[in-house]
Amino acid sequence: MSKKKKNPNRKSHLRLLHQYYTYTGFYSFLGRSLIKAAPPILIFIAVLLGIHFFVIDVNTMLIYITENFPPIAVFAIFFASESILGLIPPEIFIAWCGKASSPWFFLFILSFLSYLGGIISYFVGRGIASIPSVFVYLEVKMAKHIKNMRKWGGILILAGALLPLPFAIASISAGIIKFPFGSYLLFGLLRFVRFAIYGALIFGAL
Repeated sequence: MSKKKKNPNRKSHLRLLHQYYTYTGFYSFLGRSLIKAAPPILIFIAVLLGIHFFVIDVNTMLIYITENFPPIAVFAIFFASESILGLIPPEIFIAWCGKASSPWFFLFILSFLSYLGGIISYFVGRGIASIPSVFVYLEVKMAKHIKNMRKWGGILILAGALLPLPFAIASISAGIIKFPFGSYLLFGLLRFVRFAIYGALIFGAL
């Protein structure tokens, strides 16, 4: 039996996805989001450098926190932040891990707490979806995020987990549209990759 020849005009799945993300504006959205994320990061770095050169050596400050605050208290603050829209930049907690007795183990705990915080945000979204009055209110307030999640789904979760984008908002939006939980857990694992990359960079700079 002769094998069927592949149709040279048939586009690969990846190429079709690439065209879809191009036509629906995902790449331009990603670029705009990264540009918006840049100023807060630059401000954070500037403040940190200002503290380092004019107030107190950052290494001394981190060592002081390590020696005077129990790890569970720092982890609790970080977990609360990651569960409520990521109010505190995770980089300062990663730097704190660099001064711990087991920096990579502490970083793993940090990554897990961030991942768990995202899961909580996802179920907050699911809870919102089950309360009509709250859902209608937030559907207006988060219309853009919900619309983007419906369009791009998993790739938006991947971007939120890996890049300096609001992971908690992506998680809440995923919960609101009832994105499959198993897929959410899988895509969210890139949160560990992000923390590993940041950890390697920050630990090397300390």
